[in-house]
Amino acid sequence: MTNDLQKKIARRLKTHRENIQLSQLEIANLAGVSSNYYARLERGESMPSAETIVKLAKALKVSSTDILGN
Repeated sequence: MTNDLQKKIARRLKTHRENIQLSQLEIANLAGVSSNYYARLERGESMPSAETIVKLAKALKVSSTDILGN
């Protein structure tokens, strides 16, 4: 279950990042996380905390629901 959710979050993060044409490094800097950690999120290797999801959503200019899904 968690692995499926991680993969869905990973796809959404990448899609939203590409939509605003920013690099992984740029999003990581905007969200206040390391670029290595952000890359792991996009690969579906880590599960972000609720606090990190909020920071990523702000950096990506989307809502937390856009990242988590319905």
